[in-house]
Amino acid sequence: MSQAYTTEEQVAVAAVRRACHLTSSVFNKLVKNETLTKGDKSPVTVGDFAAQAVISSMLHKAFPHDPIVGEEDASDLRAESGKEMKNRIVELANEALTAELGLGESVTWGIGPGEQKSDAELLDAIDRGNHEGGSTGRMWTIDPIDGTKGFLRGEQYAVCLSLIVDSKVQVGVIGSHPLRLQPHPSLDPPNPPQTLNFLESVEAAHSSHSFNDRVSSLLGITRAPTRMDSQAKYCCLARGEGGAYLRMPTGVGYREKIWDHAPGQILVEEAGGVVTDSRGEPLNFGLGRTLGENFGVIAAGKDVHPHVLEAVQKALAEAKAKA
Repeated sequence: MSQAYTTEEQVAVAAVRRACHLTSSVFNKLVKNETLTKGDKSPVTVGDFAAQAVISSMLHKAFPHDPIVGEEDASDLRAESGKEMKNRIVELANEALTAELGLGESVTWGIGPGEQKSDAELLDAIDRGNHEGGSTGRMWTIDPIDGTKGFLRGEQYAVCLSLIVDSKVQVGVIGSHPLRLQPHPSLDPPNPPQTLNFLESVEAAHSSHSFNDRVSSLLGITRAPTRMDSQAKYCCLARGEGGAYLRMPTGVGYREKIWDHAPGQILVEEAGGVVTDSRGEPLNFGLGRTLGENFGVIAAGKDVHPHVLEAVQKALAEAKAKA
């Protein structure tokens, strides 16, 4: 991350850290200690809204003119039917915002004892994430809980935040549970492609497992893939675990959201990796709230990436010939 964005990085780290404490609290209070019916996603909904409120509130205080591209909006919470959930969200968000200042934090960011926000202020903070994106200027992206099913299982999920300036990601912060901090300054030294294993999504609906298997076969990879939810995959790749992250579309029509890839992209690239689509083109974060037409995502170390890209393109050609 550029030294020109030191303050932005400090605020982003603090915001994600506080949001991570909040989401851990939500899990402990609402998932572990409450009986959930099958398919009940209310805890993750509460966590999503509250985490976005915290991050958005801090960003607005620190950088009041910066627009935000967020995943959630508060329209349902403003209705009478959403009152109970709203109250819970407000309580959790204020707990996070009013916690004691930590190392490197500043009261000027709207945090610390006495910085409690009203219901209206927090709902407005959530709704501030309605920016449509674009190719010029500054904007932040927030994914308050990436990997909702992982969250509910008590496995991998991530709180993700990025700053994009003129379509280029300049700051990326990911707080990932249950990954632990380990000092990996860069991707591991280059290894033969055959020794890799892919990082891929748990859900086959998110990325084509069968396509990944064919790419593995073309590369001579015999190790089983590592499957996990969320942008934790980018984190693992950036610190030298796994060999490549492959996310190819499972069908026509779905467009990847910019908040699902911007933070991870810069972490991998600053660790010495390469992130492109299946054409070998950089991901374009200047097209709005999505990456546009879905050509998939390939992330790997710079020495491995050309081999993976070649195999992906060969597998795509095979699939097209069979169609």
